[in-house]
Amino acid sequence: MRLEDYLAVPYILEIWSVKRPDGIWVRHAEYPELPGCAVEAISTMEVIEKAEEARIEYIHTRVSRGEQLPVPRPPLRS
Repeated sequence: MRLEDYLAVPYILEIWSVKRPDGIWVRHAEYPELPGCAVEAISTMEVIEKAEEARIEYIHTRVSRGEQLPVPRPPLRS
């Protein structure tokens, strides 16, 4: 698959709230199908934006290394 194909895969994004040790609540977001692709932020909108940036970086890095990524569903096409 090409980079564009991987970027079009509709990976599932999971988001939940987590209380940090300092008592502050944050949103945690991760793509369970992309191991290690997770971020945290104070607001829901911020965590969604950061998660999308992390997903793109994750895919770019692995594709540039020649690694295969999981493809749980067919890529979305316009």
